[in-house]
Amino acid sequence: MVAIPLIASLLGLSACTSDNGEEPAEPVKEPVRQQQGAPTPEWAAKAVMYEVNVRQYTEEGTFKAFEAHLPRLKEMGVDILWFMPIHPISETKRNGALGSYYAVDDFKAVNPEFGTAEDFKALVNKAHEMGFKVLLDLVANHTGWDNAWTANEGWYTTDEAGNIVQPPGTNWADVADLNYENEDMQAAMIDAMTYWVEEFDIDGYRADYAGGVPTPFWEKARAQLEKVKPVYMLAEDDQQIGLLRSAFNANYGWQLYNVLNRVAKGIGNAEQVKLYAERLATTYPAGTYPLNFTSNHDENSWVGTEYERMGEAVKPMAALTFTLPGMPLIYSGQEAGLDKRLLFFDKDEIAWEDLSMQSFYQQLTALKHDNPALWNGSAGGPFRSLEDGDDRLLAFERTKDGNTVVVIMNLSAEQAAGTVALGELSGEYQAFNDGSAAELAAEHAVDLAPWAYEIYAKKE
Repeated sequence: MVAIPLIASLLGLSACTSDNGEEPAEPVKEPVRQQQGAPTPEWAAKAVMYEVNVRQYTEEGTFKAFEAHLPRLKEMGVDILWFMPIHPISETKRNGALGSYYAVDDFKAVNPEFGTAEDFKALVNKAHEMGFKVLLDLVANHTGWDNAWTANEGWYTTDEAGNIVQPPGTNWADVADLNYENEDMQAAMIDAMTYWVEEFDIDGYRADYAGGVPTPFWEKARAQLEKVKPVYMLAEDDQQIGLLRSAFNANYGWQLYNVLNRVAKGIGNAEQVKLYAERLATTYPAGTYPLNFTSNHDENSWVGTEYERMGEAVKPMAALTFTLPGMPLIYSGQEAGLDKRLLFFDKDEIAWEDLSMQSFYQQLTALKHDNPALWNGSAGGPFRSLEDGDDRLLAFERTKDGNTVVVIMNLSAEQAAGTVALGELSGEYQAFNDGSAAELAAEHAVDLAPWAYEIYAKKE
Protein backbone atom coordinates (compact mmCIF):
# COMPACT_ATOMS: atom_id res chain seq x y z
CA MET A 1 0.00 0.00 0.00
CA VAL A 2 1.32 3.43 -0.91
CA ALA A 3 -0.15 6.84 -0.21
CA ILE A 4 2.48 9.42 -1.21
CA PRO A 5 5.87 9.20 -2.95
CA LEU A 6 7.95 7.63 -0.20
CA ILE A 7 9.21 4.14 0.50
CA ALA A 8 5.74 3.61 1.86
CA SER A 9 5.06 -0.08 1.44
CA LEU A 10 5.52 -0.64 5.15
CA LEU A 11 6.78 2.71 6.38
CA GLY A 12 9.41 1.32 8.68
CA LEU A 13 7.02 -1.19 10.20
CA SER A 14 8.98 -3.98 8.57
CA ALA A 15 12.33 -4.57 6.97
CA CYS A 16 11.24 -3.05 3.67
CA THR A 17 13.43 0.01 3.63
CA SER A 18 16.31 -0.53 1.29
CA ASP A 19 19.58 1.00 0.18
CA ASN A 20 20.15 2.69 3.52
CA GLY A 21 23.32 0.82 4.41
CA GLU A 22 21.78 -0.62 7.55
CA GLU A 23 21.43 -4.26 8.40
CA PRO A 24 17.95 -5.54 7.57
CA ALA A 25 15.82 -6.35 10.57
CA GLU A 26 15.63 -10.03 11.40
CA PRO A 27 12.25 -11.73 11.76
CA VAL A 28 11.11 -12.59 15.25
CA LYS A 29 13.22 -15.55 16.30
CA GLU A 30 11.15 -18.26 17.85
CA PRO A 31 11.57 -22.05 17.95
CA VAL A 32 8.90 -22.52 15.32
CA ARG A 33 10.39 -25.00 12.86
CA GLN A 34 8.82 -27.95 14.62
CA GLN A 35 5.40 -26.37 14.22
CA GLN A 36 3.39 -26.99 11.08
CA GLY A 37 2.37 -23.88 9.16
CA ALA A 38 -0.85 -23.12 7.30
CA PRO A 39 -2.19 -25.74 4.89
CA THR A 40 -0.68 -25.25 1.43
CA PRO A 41 -2.55 -26.24 -1.75
CA GLU A 42 -0.68 -28.84 -3.78
CA TRP A 43 -0.68 -26.57 -6.83
CA ALA A 44 1.62 -24.12 -5.05
CA ALA A 45 4.47 -26.63 -4.66
CA LYS A 46 6.53 -25.39 -7.61
CA ALA A 47 4.61 -22.23 -8.49
CA VAL A 48 5.98 -18.93 -9.77
CA MET A 49 3.95 -15.79 -9.00
CA TYR A 50 3.36 -12.81 -11.28
CA GLU A 51 2.04 -9.44 -10.08
CA VAL A 52 -0.45 -7.80 -12.44
CA ASN A 53 -0.72 -4.00 -12.49
CA VAL A 54 -3.87 -3.78 -14.61
CA ARG A 55 -3.93 0.02 -14.94
CA GLN A 56 -0.45 0.20 -16.44
CA TYR A 57 -0.42 -3.11 -18.30
CA THR A 58 -2.05 -1.99 -21.53
CA GLU A 59 -3.18 1.18 -23.26
CA GLU A 60 -6.78 0.32 -22.34
CA GLY A 61 -5.91 -0.68 -18.76
CA THR A 62 -8.71 -3.25 -18.67
CA PHE A 63 -9.24 -6.89 -17.81
CA LYS A 64 -10.11 -7.67 -21.41
CA ALA A 65 -6.93 -6.07 -22.71
CA PHE A 66 -4.81 -7.91 -20.15
CA GLU A 67 -6.41 -11.22 -21.13
CA ALA A 68 -4.58 -11.08 -24.46
CA HIS A 69 -1.29 -11.48 -22.56
CA LEU A 70 -2.28 -14.76 -20.92
CA PRO A 71 -0.78 -17.02 -23.62
CA ARG A 72 2.53 -15.15 -23.38
CA LEU A 73 2.59 -15.44 -19.59
CA LYS A 74 1.71 -19.13 -19.82
CA GLU A 75 4.60 -19.71 -22.21
CA MET A 76 6.87 -17.81 -19.82
CA GLY A 77 5.99 -20.30 -17.09
CA VAL A 78 3.85 -18.18 -14.76
CA ASP A 79 1.59 -20.18 -12.44
CA ILE A 80 -0.10 -17.63 -10.14
CA LEU A 81 -1.52 -14.27 -11.19
CA TRP A 82 -1.72 -11.76 -8.33
CA PHE A 83 -3.92 -8.82 -9.24
CA MET A 84 -3.40 -5.55 -7.42
CA PRO A 85 -6.74 -4.37 -5.90
CA ILE A 86 -9.51 -4.40 -8.50
CA HIS A 87 -12.08 -2.40 -6.51
CA PRO A 88 -13.47 1.12 -7.04
CA ILE A 89 -11.21 3.84 -5.62
CA SER A 90 -12.48 6.55 -3.29
CA GLU A 91 -12.38 10.12 -4.56
CA THR A 92 -12.16 11.91 -1.19
CA LYS A 93 -8.52 12.75 -0.42
CA ARG A 94 -7.53 10.94 -3.61
CA ASN A 95 -3.88 11.01 -4.67
CA GLY A 96 -3.29 11.89 -8.32
CA ALA A 97 -5.83 11.70 -11.10
CA LEU A 98 -6.76 8.04 -10.64
CA GLY A 99 -5.94 7.43 -7.00
CA SER A 100 -4.35 4.53 -5.16
CA TYR A 101 -5.57 1.00 -5.71
CA TYR A 102 -5.38 0.68 -1.93
CA ALA A 103 -8.05 3.30 -1.12
CA VAL A 104 -10.94 0.87 -1.57
CA ASP A 105 -14.42 2.30 -2.00
CA ASP A 106 -16.34 -1.00 -2.12
CA PHE A 107 -14.88 -4.42 -1.34
CA LYS A 108 -17.57 -6.22 -3.35
CA ALA A 109 -17.34 -4.17 -6.55
CA VAL A 110 -15.04 -3.83 -9.54
CA ASN A 111 -13.30 -0.61 -10.53
CA PRO A 112 -15.08 0.54 -13.74
CA GLU A 113 -11.67 1.73 -14.95
CA PHE A 114 -10.85 -1.96 -15.45
CA GLY A 115 -14.19 -3.19 -16.77
CA THR A 116 -17.14 -4.99 -15.23
CA ALA A 117 -17.57 -7.80 -12.74
CA GLU A 118 -18.51 -10.00 -15.69
CA ASP A 119 -15.24 -9.07 -17.39
CA PHE A 120 -13.27 -10.07 -14.32
CA LYS A 121 -15.16 -13.34 -13.96
CA ALA A 122 -14.46 -14.13 -17.60
CA LEU A 123 -10.77 -13.37 -17.03
CA VAL A 124 -10.61 -15.67 -14.00
CA ASN A 125 -12.37 -18.44 -15.93
CA LYS A 126 -10.00 -18.06 -18.87
CA ALA A 127 -7.00 -18.05 -16.53
CA HIS A 128 -8.23 -21.22 -14.85
CA GLU A 129 -8.79 -22.90 -18.21
CA MET A 130 -5.17 -22.18 -19.06
CA GLY A 131 -3.89 -23.55 -15.75
CA PHE A 132 -3.28 -20.31 -13.85
CA LYS A 133 -4.33 -19.66 -10.27
CA VAL A 134 -5.62 -16.20 -9.32
CA LEU A 135 -4.97 -14.17 -6.18
CA LEU A 136 -6.62 -10.86 -5.31
CA ASP A 137 -4.94 -8.10 -3.35
CA LEU A 138 -6.86 -7.61 -0.10
CA VAL A 139 -6.67 -4.28 1.75
CA ALA A 140 -7.93 -5.27 5.19
CA ASN A 141 -6.33 -2.59 7.37
CA HIS A 142 -8.22 0.40 5.97
CA THR A 143 -10.68 1.70 3.38
CA GLY A 144 -11.05 4.79 1.26
CA TRP A 145 -12.93 7.70 2.80
CA ASP A 146 -15.98 7.23 0.54
CA ASN A 147 -16.52 3.61 1.54
CA ALA A 148 -20.08 3.01 2.78
CA TRP A 149 -18.64 1.34 5.87
CA THR A 150 -17.75 4.78 7.25
CA ALA A 151 -21.45 5.20 8.15
CA ASN A 152 -21.23 2.33 10.65
CA GLU A 153 -20.47 3.52 14.14
CA GLY A 154 -17.52 1.79 15.71
CA TRP A 155 -16.14 0.27 12.51
CA TYR A 156 -13.20 2.69 12.35
CA THR A 157 -10.49 3.99 14.63
CA THR A 158 -11.35 7.48 15.91
CA ASP A 159 -9.62 10.28 17.78
CA GLU A 160 -10.78 11.78 21.07
CA ALA A 161 -13.31 13.93 19.22
CA GLY A 162 -14.81 10.88 17.51
CA ASN A 163 -13.35 11.61 14.09
CA ILE A 164 -12.20 8.72 11.92
CA VAL A 165 -8.41 8.74 11.48
CA GLN A 166 -5.92 7.47 8.95
CA PRO A 167 -3.78 4.47 10.00
CA PRO A 168 -1.72 5.67 12.99
CA GLY A 169 1.98 6.18 12.37
CA THR A 170 1.61 6.38 8.60
CA ASN A 171 1.31 9.12 5.99
CA TRP A 172 -1.58 7.35 4.28
CA ALA A 173 -3.93 10.35 4.23
CA ASP A 174 -6.16 8.86 1.52
CA VAL A 175 -7.42 5.98 3.70
CA ALA A 176 -9.33 5.48 6.95
CA ASP A 177 -8.19 3.03 9.64
CA LEU A 178 -10.50 0.10 10.42
CA ASN A 179 -11.23 -0.91 14.02
CA TYR A 180 -10.64 -4.62 14.51
CA GLU A 181 -12.17 -4.59 17.95
CA ASN A 182 -15.53 -4.36 16.18
CA GLU A 183 -16.95 -7.82 15.47
CA ASP A 184 -19.49 -6.56 12.92
CA MET A 185 -16.72 -5.02 10.83
CA GLN A 186 -14.73 -8.23 11.01
CA ALA A 187 -17.74 -10.20 9.83
CA ALA A 188 -18.23 -7.81 6.92
CA MET A 189 -14.59 -8.18 5.89
CA ILE A 190 -14.77 -11.97 6.00
CA ASP A 191 -17.99 -11.81 4.03
CA ALA A 192 -16.26 -9.74 1.34
CA MET A 193 -13.31 -12.16 1.24
CA THR A 194 -15.63 -15.14 0.94
CA TYR A 195 -17.63 -13.40 -1.81
CA TRP A 196 -14.75 -13.39 -4.30
CA VAL A 197 -13.90 -17.02 -3.58
CA GLU A 198 -17.49 -18.21 -3.86
CA GLU A 199 -18.72 -16.03 -6.73
CA PHE A 200 -15.55 -15.60 -8.81
CA ASP A 201 -13.64 -18.74 -7.82
CA ILE A 202 -10.42 -16.90 -6.98
CA ASP A 203 -7.73 -19.00 -5.34
CA GLY A 204 -6.59 -16.83 -2.45
CA TYR A 205 -5.30 -13.44 -1.39
CA ARG A 206 -2.22 -11.31 -1.11
CA ALA A 207 -2.90 -9.37 2.10
CA ASP A 208 -1.73 -5.76 2.07
CA TYR A 209 -0.08 -4.61 5.32
CA ALA A 210 -1.00 -7.93 6.94
CA GLY A 211 0.77 -7.00 10.16
CA GLY A 212 -1.63 -4.08 10.63
CA VAL A 213 -4.49 -6.52 11.22
CA PRO A 214 -4.73 -8.80 14.29
CA THR A 215 -3.52 -12.35 13.67
CA PRO A 216 -6.68 -13.93 15.19
CA PHE A 217 -8.73 -12.23 12.47
CA TRP A 218 -6.58 -13.73 9.73
CA GLU A 219 -6.84 -17.15 11.30
CA LYS A 220 -10.61 -16.86 11.51
CA ALA A 221 -10.83 -15.63 7.92
CA ARG A 222 -8.59 -18.42 6.62
CA ALA A 223 -10.72 -21.04 8.35
CA GLN A 224 -13.84 -19.60 6.73
CA LEU A 225 -12.28 -19.55 3.25
CA GLU A 226 -11.10 -23.13 3.60
CA LYS A 227 -14.75 -24.16 3.95
CA VAL A 228 -15.25 -22.98 0.37
CA LYS A 229 -12.03 -24.29 -1.24
CA PRO A 230 -8.33 -24.68 -0.46
CA VAL A 231 -6.76 -21.22 -0.74
CA TYR A 232 -3.29 -19.72 -0.86
CA MET A 233 -2.52 -16.73 1.38
CA LEU A 234 0.43 -14.33 1.07
CA ALA A 235 1.17 -11.76 3.80
CA GLU A 236 2.83 -8.44 3.05
CA ASP A 237 4.84 -8.70 6.25
CA ASP A 238 8.08 -10.19 7.50
CA GLN A 239 8.02 -9.29 11.19
CA GLN A 240 5.10 -11.23 12.67
CA ILE A 241 6.10 -14.83 12.08
CA GLY A 242 2.94 -15.94 13.90
CA LEU A 243 0.95 -15.01 10.80
CA LEU A 244 2.42 -18.13 9.18
CA ARG A 245 1.29 -20.59 11.82
CA SER A 246 -2.23 -21.12 10.47
CA ALA A 247 -3.28 -18.06 8.45
CA PHE A 248 -0.68 -17.53 5.70
CA ASN A 249 1.44 -19.77 3.51
CA ALA A 250 4.11 -17.19 2.73
CA ASN A 251 5.24 -13.71 3.66
CA TYR A 252 7.34 -11.04 1.99
CA GLY A 253 11.06 -11.66 1.55
CA TRP A 254 12.01 -8.09 2.48
CA GLN A 255 15.22 -9.24 4.11
CA LEU A 256 16.50 -10.96 0.99
CA TYR A 257 15.44 -7.99 -1.12
CA ASN A 258 17.43 -5.66 1.13
CA VAL A 259 20.47 -7.91 1.15
CA LEU A 260 20.45 -8.23 -2.65
CA ASN A 261 20.24 -4.47 -3.09
CA ARG A 262 23.18 -3.94 -0.75
CA VAL A 263 25.27 -6.63 -2.37
CA ALA A 264 24.60 -5.08 -5.79
CA LYS A 265 25.88 -1.74 -4.48
CA GLY A 266 29.02 -3.30 -3.05
CA ILE A 267 28.06 -2.72 0.59
CA GLY A 268 27.12 -6.34 1.20
CA ASN A 269 28.66 -9.66 0.25
CA ALA A 270 27.92 -13.31 -0.41
CA GLU A 271 28.25 -14.14 3.28
CA GLN A 272 25.16 -12.09 4.07
CA VAL A 273 23.13 -14.02 1.52
CA LYS A 274 24.37 -17.28 2.99
CA LEU A 275 23.51 -16.26 6.56
CA TYR A 276 20.05 -15.13 5.46
CA ALA A 277 19.31 -18.44 3.75
CA GLU A 278 20.60 -20.48 6.69
CA ARG A 279 18.33 -18.58 9.10
CA LEU A 280 15.21 -19.49 7.14
CA ALA A 281 15.34 -23.06 8.37
CA THR A 282 14.96 -21.99 11.99
CA THR A 283 12.63 -19.00 11.70
CA TYR A 284 9.78 -20.23 9.50
CA PRO A 285 7.09 -22.73 10.49
CA ALA A 286 7.37 -25.99 8.56
CA GLY A 287 6.08 -25.69 5.00
CA THR A 288 6.04 -21.89 4.91
CA TYR A 289 8.48 -19.61 3.15
CA PRO A 290 9.12 -16.08 1.87
CA LEU A 291 8.14 -14.55 -1.47
CA ASN A 292 11.39 -13.66 -3.24
CA PHE A 293 11.53 -10.60 -5.51
CA THR A 294 13.78 -7.98 -7.04
CA SER A 295 10.86 -5.63 -7.73
CA ASN A 296 7.18 -5.08 -7.01
CA HIS A 297 4.69 -2.23 -7.38
CA ASP A 298 5.95 -0.29 -4.36
CA GLU A 299 9.65 -0.72 -4.99
CA ASN A 300 9.40 0.10 -8.68
CA SER A 301 7.40 3.29 -8.15
CA TRP A 302 8.98 4.68 -5.00
CA VAL A 303 12.49 3.24 -4.69
CA GLY A 304 13.54 2.57 -8.27
CA THR A 305 13.67 -0.07 -10.95
CA GLU A 306 15.92 -3.06 -10.46
CA TYR A 307 18.28 -1.48 -12.99
CA GLU A 308 18.58 1.64 -10.84
CA ARG A 309 19.14 -0.38 -7.69
CA MET A 310 21.12 -3.34 -8.98
CA GLY A 311 22.78 -2.27 -12.21
CA GLU A 312 24.85 -5.08 -13.74
CA ALA A 313 23.70 -7.45 -10.99
CA VAL A 314 20.08 -7.68 -12.17
CA LYS A 315 20.33 -11.17 -13.65
CA PRO A 316 22.20 -12.94 -10.84
CA MET A 317 19.88 -11.36 -8.26
CA ALA A 318 16.84 -12.52 -10.20
CA ALA A 319 18.37 -16.00 -10.44
CA LEU A 320 18.74 -16.05 -6.67
CA THR A 321 15.03 -15.37 -6.22
CA PHE A 322 14.40 -18.58 -8.16
CA THR A 323 17.05 -20.76 -6.54
CA LEU A 324 17.02 -19.77 -2.87
CA PRO A 325 14.22 -21.19 -0.70
CA GLY A 326 10.94 -19.39 -1.35
CA MET A 327 8.50 -18.61 -4.14
CA PRO A 328 9.76 -16.25 -6.87
CA LEU A 329 7.80 -13.18 -7.99
CA ILE A 330 7.92 -11.41 -11.35
CA TYR A 331 6.44 -7.90 -11.47
CA SER A 332 4.56 -6.57 -14.49
CA GLY A 333 7.06 -5.50 -17.13
CA GLN A 334 10.19 -7.09 -15.70
CA GLU A 335 10.18 -9.48 -18.62
CA ALA A 336 10.17 -6.41 -20.88
CA GLY A 337 13.21 -4.92 -19.15
CA LEU A 338 11.04 -2.28 -17.45
CA ASP A 339 13.51 0.54 -16.81
CA LYS A 340 11.23 3.30 -15.57
CA ARG A 341 9.38 3.97 -12.35
CA LEU A 342 5.70 3.57 -13.12
CA LEU A 343 3.46 6.34 -11.85
CA PHE A 344 1.33 5.04 -9.01
CA PHE A 345 -1.71 7.33 -9.08
CA ASP A 346 -1.86 8.14 -12.79
CA LYS A 347 -1.82 6.35 -16.12
CA ASP A 348 1.69 5.25 -17.16
CA GLU A 349 1.65 2.37 -19.62
CA ILE A 350 4.31 -0.34 -19.70
CA ALA A 351 6.20 -0.54 -23.00
CA TRP A 352 6.14 -4.07 -24.43
CA GLU A 353 8.22 -3.56 -27.57
CA ASP A 354 11.34 -5.18 -26.10
CA LEU A 355 10.78 -8.62 -24.58
CA SER A 356 14.46 -9.50 -24.44
CA MET A 357 14.22 -10.50 -20.76
CA GLN A 358 11.28 -12.83 -21.33
CA SER A 359 13.43 -15.78 -22.42
CA PHE A 360 15.60 -15.25 -19.32
CA TYR A 361 12.58 -15.54 -17.02
CA GLN A 362 11.24 -18.43 -19.07
CA GLN A 363 14.50 -20.29 -18.45
CA LEU A 364 14.28 -19.56 -14.73
CA THR A 365 10.69 -20.77 -14.46
CA ALA A 366 11.63 -23.96 -16.33
CA LEU A 367 14.56 -24.45 -13.95
CA LYS A 368 12.18 -24.05 -11.02
CA HIS A 369 9.50 -26.34 -12.40
CA ASP A 370 11.85 -29.10 -13.54
CA ASN A 371 13.85 -29.44 -10.34
CA PRO A 372 12.10 -30.58 -7.13
CA ALA A 373 15.16 -29.37 -5.22
CA LEU A 374 14.01 -25.80 -5.97
CA TRP A 375 10.33 -26.23 -5.17
CA ASN A 376 8.60 -24.17 -2.52
CA GLY A 377 8.55 -24.87 1.20
CA SER A 378 8.73 -28.50 2.31
CA ALA A 379 8.21 -29.60 -1.31
CA GLY A 380 11.76 -28.40 -2.06
CA GLY A 381 15.20 -29.15 -0.74
CA PRO A 382 16.98 -27.36 2.11
CA PHE A 383 19.67 -24.77 1.52
CA ARG A 384 23.22 -25.96 2.19
CA SER A 385 26.18 -23.66 1.67
CA LEU A 386 29.36 -24.96 0.08
CA GLU A 387 32.89 -23.85 0.90
CA ASP A 388 34.37 -21.83 -1.96
CA GLY A 389 37.50 -20.05 -0.70
CA ASP A 390 36.46 -16.50 -1.62
CA ASP A 391 33.99 -14.27 0.24
CA ARG A 392 32.89 -12.76 -3.07
CA LEU A 393 31.60 -16.16 -4.14
CA LEU A 394 28.30 -17.65 -3.07
CA ALA A 395 28.08 -21.42 -3.52
CA PHE A 396 25.22 -23.58 -2.32
CA GLU A 397 23.24 -26.68 -3.17
CA ARG A 398 19.71 -27.92 -2.68
CA THR A 399 18.74 -31.59 -2.93
CA LYS A 400 15.33 -33.24 -2.97
CA ASP A 401 14.22 -36.73 -4.01
CA GLY A 402 17.39 -37.49 -5.95
CA ASN A 403 17.52 -34.09 -7.62
CA THR A 404 20.41 -31.72 -6.86
CA VAL A 405 20.91 -28.13 -7.97
CA VAL A 406 24.27 -26.42 -7.45
CA VAL A 407 24.52 -22.62 -7.65
CA ILE A 408 27.82 -20.73 -7.81
CA MET A 409 27.82 -16.94 -8.12
CA ASN A 410 30.32 -14.11 -8.12
CA LEU A 411 28.42 -11.50 -6.13
CA SER A 412 30.86 -8.71 -6.78
CA ALA A 413 32.01 -6.29 -9.47
CA GLU A 414 35.46 -7.93 -9.53
CA GLN A 415 36.83 -11.14 -10.97
CA ALA A 416 36.61 -13.89 -8.36
CA ALA A 417 38.19 -17.32 -8.24
CA GLY A 418 37.98 -20.18 -5.82
CA THR A 419 37.45 -23.89 -5.34
CA VAL A 420 33.98 -25.15 -4.45
CA ALA A 421 33.99 -28.21 -2.19
CA LEU A 422 31.34 -30.48 -3.74
CA GLY A 423 32.61 -33.72 -2.26
CA GLU A 424 30.11 -36.53 -2.81
CA LEU A 425 27.96 -34.21 -4.92
CA SER A 426 30.52 -34.37 -7.73
CA GLY A 427 29.45 -35.91 -10.99
CA GLU A 428 27.72 -35.14 -14.26
CA TYR A 429 25.29 -32.22 -14.30
CA GLN A 430 23.37 -30.20 -16.86
CA ALA A 431 24.37 -26.54 -17.14
CA PHE A 432 21.57 -24.00 -16.83
CA ASN A 433 22.97 -21.51 -19.32
CA ASP A 434 23.04 -23.79 -22.37
CA GLY A 435 21.80 -27.20 -21.30
CA SER A 436 25.16 -28.82 -21.97
CA ALA A 437 26.60 -31.67 -19.93
CA ALA A 438 29.14 -30.62 -17.31
CA GLU A 439 31.38 -32.76 -15.14
CA LEU A 440 31.82 -31.23 -11.67
CA ALA A 441 34.79 -32.41 -9.66
CA ALA A 442 34.80 -32.95 -5.91
CA GLU A 443 36.96 -29.82 -5.76
CA HIS A 444 35.38 -27.67 -8.46
CA ALA A 445 37.57 -24.77 -9.59
CA VAL A 446 35.83 -21.59 -10.68
CA ASP A 447 37.04 -18.29 -12.07
CA LEU A 448 34.09 -15.98 -12.62
CA ALA A 449 33.76 -12.57 -14.21
CA PRO A 450 31.94 -9.84 -12.27
CA TRP A 451 28.36 -10.89 -11.50
CA ALA A 452 28.78 -14.14 -13.44
CA TYR A 453 27.12 -17.29 -12.19
CA GLU A 454 26.83 -21.00 -12.86
CA ILE A 455 23.81 -23.21 -12.14
CA TYR A 456 23.92 -26.97 -12.55
CA ALA A 457 21.25 -29.62 -12.06
CA LYS A 458 21.25 -33.41 -11.97
CA LYS A 459 18.72 -36.13 -11.28
CA GLU A 460 19.43 -39.66 -10.16
